[in-house]
Amino acid sequence: MANEIVVTGTNTQVGLVNPKKAIVKSYIAAVAISAGQAVYINSSGNVALASAAASDALSQFRGIALQTVGAGQAVDVVEEGEVAGFTLTAVAYGGPVFLHDTAGVLADATGGSTSNCIVGDCVPMADNDRTKVLHVHVARELSW
Repeated sequence: MANEIVVTGTNTQVGLVNPKKAIVKSYIAAVAISAGQAVYINSSGNVALASAAASDALSQFRGIALQTVGAGQAVDVVEEGEVAGFTLTAVAYGGPVFLHDTAGVLADATGGSTSNCIVGDCVPMADNDRTKVLHVHVARELSW
């Protein structure tokens, strides 16, 4: 069974490890979004909370929100890069991180109806503790 990966402390601790090596884009939020939540682009061109329970979860996932915003506000979304602020103790270095069935939530494994939508992997920072961070990878699947 997949366990939810939670944001460490408060969502103000979610942030880029190396901003110069990240791909971040701004979108308009369709709903209230908290920093650290997984998002996708909906049919209106806004971002909403992504869920592995969706039939097209792999193509849905766009990235991780970097701020807490209300509906209609701009939100920065990391599509590629390392993000700190998650409790990743149950994930091994190099291990995958998945999209959870619960909208906006990440998981340490697949399970239940959770799809195999991998949002990234767990990597160490270059500090003495080898702090675990999420390396976000947005899958690109071309169908045209």
